[in-house]
Amino acid sequence: MMAAFAAFGLAGPTQTRAQLASVRGFVSDKVNGEALVGVNVLLESGGGDLRGSITDTDGIYSITRVPPGVYLFRVSYVGYTSHLDTLRLATGQRQTINVDLAPLETELGELVVEGEPETGAARVTAGQQVVTPRDIDLIPTPDISGDLASFLTALPGVVSLGDRGGQLFVRGGEPSHNLTLIDGMYVHQPAHILGFYSAFPSDIIRQADIYTAGHGGPYSGRIASVIDVKSRNGNKREYNAAVAVAPFVSTFLFEGPLVRNRVSIIGSARQSMIRQFAQRYVPQDLPYTFGDMFAKVHMIISQTSQLSISSLYTHDVGTIGLPSEDRILEEVGWKNYAIGARYVVLPRALPFVAEVLLSWSRLHTEQGPPGKPVRWSRPEGFSYAVNMTSFYQRAEWHWGLYWRAPQITSELGGLYQELEYGYSRRHKAGLYIEPDFYITPALKARLTLIGELFPGQDQQSILEPRLRLIWERDNHQASAAAGIYHQEVFGLNDRRDATNVFTAWRSAPTTDLSRALHALVGYRYSLSPGMELAAEGFYKRLRNLFISEWTSFPRFTSRLQRADGRVIGIDLRAEFQHKGFYGYVNYGLSSVEYEAKQPAINLWFGQERLLFRPPHDRRHQFNVVGNTKLGEYEISARWNFGSGRPFNLVYGFDGFVNMDGYQDIFSAPDDQRVIYGPPFSGILPTYHRLDVTVARRFEVGNNRLTAQAGAINLYDRRNLFALDLFTTERSYQLPFVPTISLKVETR
Repeated sequence: MMAAFAAFGLAGPTQTRAQLASVRGFVSDKVNGEALVGVNVLLESGGGDLRGSITDTDGIYSITRVPPGVYLFRVSYVGYTSHLDTLRLATGQRQTINVDLAPLETELGELVVEGEPETGAARVTAGQQVVTPRDIDLIPTPDISGDLASFLTALPGVVSLGDRGGQLFVRGGEPSHNLTLIDGMYVHQPAHILGFYSAFPSDIIRQADIYTAGHGGPYSGRIASVIDVKSRNGNKREYNAAVAVAPFVSTFLFEGPLVRNRVSIIGSARQSMIRQFAQRYVPQDLPYTFGDMFAKVHMIISQTSQLSISSLYTHDVGTIGLPSEDRILEEVGWKNYAIGARYVVLPRALPFVAEVLLSWSRLHTEQGPPGKPVRWSRPEGFSYAVNMTSFYQRAEWHWGLYWRAPQITSELGGLYQELEYGYSRRHKAGLYIEPDFYITPALKARLTLIGELFPGQDQQSILEPRLRLIWERDNHQASAAAGIYHQEVFGLNDRRDATNVFTAWRSAPTTDLSRALHALVGYRYSLSPGMELAAEGFYKRLRNLFISEWTSFPRFTSRLQRADGRVIGIDLRAEFQHKGFYGYVNYGLSSVEYEAKQPAINLWFGQERLLFRPPHDRRHQFNVVGNTKLGEYEISARWNFGSGRPFNLVYGFDGFVNMDGYQDIFSAPDDQRVIYGPPFSGILPTYHRLDVTVARRFEVGNNRLTAQAGAINLYDRRNLFALDLFTTERSYQLPFVPTISLKVETR
């Protein structure tokens, strides 16, 4: 199939194409060498004929099928001096022109968004939202530098169980249903144990693509969402460093040239400071330790090729739950490891852009008494992918192939465990074809077809079609997407207890993978240059989900029960900017319903099928975010509201004694059982909170000092985190917490 497609895509009308020219290359910042995204590159002939392109996340542009002649070559980007040149293109000529744009000396206002037209709170297209560091930094956090986790929790349709645990549920899916990547490397559990933080501080991010649905060819193996992070390359001209100290985390960032103008390095390290600072004045036990490290070397190999090598490490450990005299809290911890290489090339003799990815990643997660874990799980594996893009006047062809070899090792000991040790390894090879057609100047269609092979397994092959449609004219944009998705690995959690964040990773049965059908429609309207409105309705049908078996024992169990699911909802967004103010409001309405399948359900509840709302079914979610400057001060605020989530009601307890031989029932130890009501039939109270920060920057010689003061939960709302089902004791989210942070940057 690949050979046939390549022959079709590259052979084409040979005679006509041989007479046409093309121009392509990289666009970067002249000051630091970073790739510039969204730059307009135009060729204008004397007769007024206009052809153009926009740079991608690597700063690559490509203008193809250009008739021979003389053209004005214009490269422009808001905030930068435009580049102008005259090009004389000969028949069949393929020119590579790399451009460095110089920033304007007059600094534009920090709230100007026109330079990044594809980003913004209301800029969602067929389930995709493009996020930049500036978008992330608008969300107030206890640290001066923003974090992608805080931005994600401000999206409609994304549910977080609280300040602790760091798990995100996207449009009805489980946390393990999310595909998370950085520079092509898999990150299995990217969130930190404290909900403000993830493995992705804004300081290292160039751009993140968030797909809450409708993702295409390069992304397979997950049924809920995609978080695809592209990191910065690092400064190739000069050395920079930054140090930040805050009550929850401290950060060190370094970047600079290894070989000036050709090779750069960027590194980031963060370590929690909760026990050193925050725990001293927060009137709540915060037994958490976490941190992360990231490093990347980027190399310009030639005028047409670039190579980067990235690595990531994260660590988390803590206890989550309510201590009591007769119970020792177990400790939960996890570590991520990842290393990968990425090679991007514009072949001189071929009309496409090629990307080669090679990576290895591992997650180790464990639970048990401090220092003595009784259960652990370790997914790991290699991934190799080749992605290619060809540019034509009215179409772009994307195609690629990949090979993945994930393996999962686990030891799930402790009480009531049937599976004590497990190992599984799966190889799969995949191929996708994904053309973008510009049917009319206003209508664009993307068709995706993915084929996968599973060598040596009962499930031999999978074929998945996907579709995206985008119509845009003047101030209006309408979009739609639909597709079929599958997942062969999953994370198992005991959702009966909201404080349980241990995830046991498993492989799905080879003949019965988890599957999902996505469908969505969206509309966006630019009401004025400073105001955008957007709405997106979505539907998901989930099949063969694997969740913990419903038992009477108050312990984690590795036994599975199957469930199907249905998710339906709508997201509404409004974004506004005027002079020194930027803000947005969003509202999410959704309904998630599971139907459990288990032979014992009839014995438990007197019916053969059981419909219930899972604990992440938050019907209403509302976010208000604002940012403004008052003189030298920058003020950010976020108010979040969420309706009550379902939880389990407990009717009572009993105990039983194993009557193996003679037993004195008055003295023999018994095993405790819980008498539950119907699953998740109770509703927790509503949740709402206001976070505020005020920051000011000072120039001290060649250095910049930023001071920030703020407050988490400004009006001290007592938001419930969990209700202990056995003692009825309550655990609350963070109370009012004042914060002071400092950051020093060398320039």
